[in-house]
Amino acid sequence: MPISRKLAAVAAFFVIGAAVAGCGSSVSGNSVATVAGNPISLSAFKHWAYVASKEQAAQYAQQGVTEPVIVSSDPTNFSSCMSAIRAGIPNLRKSPDAALKADCKQVYTSTETEVMNFLIQSYWLQLQAHKAGIKSSDLDAKFAKAFKKQFPTAKKQQAYLSSTLKASGETYADMRFTYRVQQLYAKLVKRQQGKITSKAIADYYAAHKSSFGTAETRDLHLIRTKTQAQAQAAYNALKGGQSWNAVAKKFAADPSAKANGGTLSNITPGEEESAASKAIFAASLNQVTGPVKGIFGYYVLEVTKITPATQESLAKATPTIKSQLTSTQTTTAEQKVVKDAQKAWKGQTKCRTPNYQSTYCSNYKAPKTATTPTPTPTTAKTITVGGSKTSKSSTTTTKKK
Repeated sequence: MPISRKLAAVAAFFVIGAAVAGCGSSVSGNSVATVAGNPISLSAFKHWAYVASKEQAAQYAQQGVTEPVIVSSDPTNFSSCMSAIRAGIPNLRKSPDAALKADCKQVYTSTETEVMNFLIQSYWLQLQAHKAGIKSSDLDAKFAKAFKKQFPTAKKQQAYLSSTLKASGETYADMRFTYRVQQLYAKLVKRQQGKITSKAIADYYAAHKSSFGTAETRDLHLIRTKTQAQAQAAYNALKGGQSWNAVAKKFAADPSAKANGGTLSNITPGEEESAASKAIFAASLNQVTGPVKGIFGYYVLEVTKITPATQESLAKATPTIKSQLTSTQTTTAEQKVVKDAQKAWKGQTKCRTPNYQSTYCSNYKAPKTATTPTPTPTTAKTITVGGSKTSKSSTTTTKKK
């Protein structure tokens, strides 16, 4: 179950303060993991699992399938999950415990890894921003100002927050911290980016010049014969005034050419076999050419239209190239931020085993009976905050209540 944009917005349970906690390794009973001594609480894990379940139910609803919000966040006996299934799905009400427990375990397994990865990585990025000296003291005030600008009255604010809370469990505090982490993440990424120079743009243009123009194209008649004698006879007939339709029906080896007089449109260099292509783009307009020996036979042709090649100038192509280079650079920077954060903090990340696992944990042990794929680092996503879309990392800061 993917962490959705709504799940990505839930971040009200943790925040790493100005002073990073000591590097403790133990995981207390009410936590699922510690990152550099900062605990990720069990209540936070359950909350994320709840929001993930709400989002999944909403996705089913969009497909016309009504499903209750089934949360499986207690891996010890799954009692709450089993009760929710019996209460929400009438046809499963009398199912045996063993069957429901198996269903709940499956739901838990599909949710647990991703939620754990998500929460851990959110900590890593917070720590990385703190380590880099990135300040965040004014971000809450900036978000409050933006939120009030979009929802200027208390009535409008309450209406929006009520609908959001009902739909996803997302609160004002969640959105505020989502914005906060978005800004911290963006600053980390920006520090990895360099300036797009004129030389880099020119080099890209030179290496991809064909992408900024169109090749010459030609319309023509082309027939292939099996022998040189047939090609010569076809050539003579055409020079003698016979139509391409008549000549193709008599001499062409290809059924399609027999049917349409060998008519081809918008042919580009290299589209036909080498010998034929070379002859096509060397031929003069409206002149019968042939026989031309090729790999598969002999060709006779006549070019009927030439559309010249076009080439966009470097100056005109510059905005497009700059946008492409910026996008590539941003992706590379995002990947480096995540990679650097993992390198810096995985060794200080410990999870409660065996029920709360992640390959991001230093004490991770792969299950003996299942293969757990290495989680892919999250990338920028689009989220909706206050009804407006904005790009952000799918990782978020969490705040301790």
